[in-house]
Amino acid sequence: MTAATTARRNSRFWLYAPFGLLALLAIGWSALWFMARGKVEQHLDAGIAREAAAGRNWTCRDRSIGGYPFRIEVRCAGVTLVSSRWGDEVKIETGPAVAVAQATAPGHLILQATGPLTATLPAKQSGDLSWSALEASLRLTTTGFERISLVVRDPVATLRTPDGGDGNLRTESVRSALFEAHLRPNQQGYASQQAIDVALSTKGAILPVLDGLLGDAAPSDLDMQATVSQSFAFRRGFNPDALESWRTANGGVEITRLGLLRGAARLEASGRLGLDEAHRPAGQVDAAVAGIERVAGIRVGGLTAGLGALLGGRANAAQSNAAAGLTPLPPLVLREGRVFLGPLRLPLQPLRPLY
Repeated sequence: MTAATTARRNSRFWLYAPFGLLALLAIGWSALWFMARGKVEQHLDAGIAREAAAGRNWTCRDRSIGGYPFRIEVRCAGVTLVSSRWGDEVKIETGPAVAVAQATAPGHLILQATGPLTATLPAKQSGDLSWSALEASLRLTTTGFERISLVVRDPVATLRTPDGGDGNLRTESVRSALFEAHLRPNQQGYASQQAIDVALSTKGAILPVLDGLLGDAAPSDLDMQATVSQSFAFRRGFNPDALESWRTANGGVEITRLGLLRGAARLEASGRLGLDEAHRPAGQVDAAVAGIERVAGIRVGGLTAGLGALLGGRANAAQSNAAAGLTPLPPLVLREGRVFLGPLRLPLQPLRPLY
C-alpha cells in the first residue's frame, strides 16, 4: 500500500466521520427519547391508578404521546374526572388538552386545554366554565414544586342550583377578561407550616356579589396576595376529607393584600379566613375604601362615625389609610354563617357549608 493511498483513505475518513458521528448521536438521542416516552407513559398509568384508589377516576380519551425529537407531548381528545369524595358523585369534563415538556427540561410542564368545562355537582347542582385560552405552567422539583401559574382569558363561570322543589334553577354567573393565579412555596413557613404563597388577579370582572354590595354592575379589577398554611392537606385533592384535615390542622388563609379597582371606587384590605366547625367560611377582614358612598345600602360615613371604638388599637392603620386617601371601614366579620360589618349584619344570603 502506497503512502498516497493511505493519505487518500485518511482524508476520506475525516470527510465522512462527522456524518457518522451525527448518525450515532441521532440514534442515541432517539433511544433516550423513546426511553423517556416509556417512563412518561408508566408514570401516567401509575398516577391514574393511584387516583382511582383514592376515589378519583381520570380518563384521557384517545391518549397519545409524541413530540419527537425535542419535546414530550401528551395529548387527550378530552379529559374526564369522576369523583365520589364529595359524597354525591362529581363529574367534570373538558375538551382537548395537551401537556408539553422539553426533553432537556422535563421538570417544566406547559398545559393547554380547550373548553368548555362542564361539571355535575352534589345537591343536584351543575356548572360550566368557558374560556378563549387556558394555559398553565408547572415547574416541578424532586421534592415538590417550585412554581405553578395559570392564565385564563375571557373566563365565564356559571353555577346552577335548584331553587325550591318546582324544578326551577337559580343561575349565578361571573365573568372576566383575564384571570391569573400563581403559587409558590413560602420561603419562611413552608417547612414548619407547609405554607404556600398565592397571588390571584382578575381584570374586567363582573361579580354579582360586589354588585349587590356596591349597588352597581361596573367591571372590577382585583388582585390578592395571600399565604395558605397547612397546604399539605390538599395533596389528596380538593375534597371534604382534605378540607376537614385542613380545618382541624388550623389551616388558614392569611390575606396580606386585597385590592379592588371599580371605576372611581377603590378598596384595600387584609385579614385572615378559615373554616368554622360547621364548615362555613369564617374570619375577619379589615378594609379601607375611597370613592364608595354605600356598602349594602349603608352609608360609609355612618359606618365610620364610631370608628375609633370599633377598630380598637388600629389607630396607626387608620392614619396610614387616611394618608393614602382611604376611609377605613369597621371590620368585615364572617361568623356563624353571617356577614357583619362592624356590629351590623349585612343583608346577604347565609353562607353555606363548603362540605
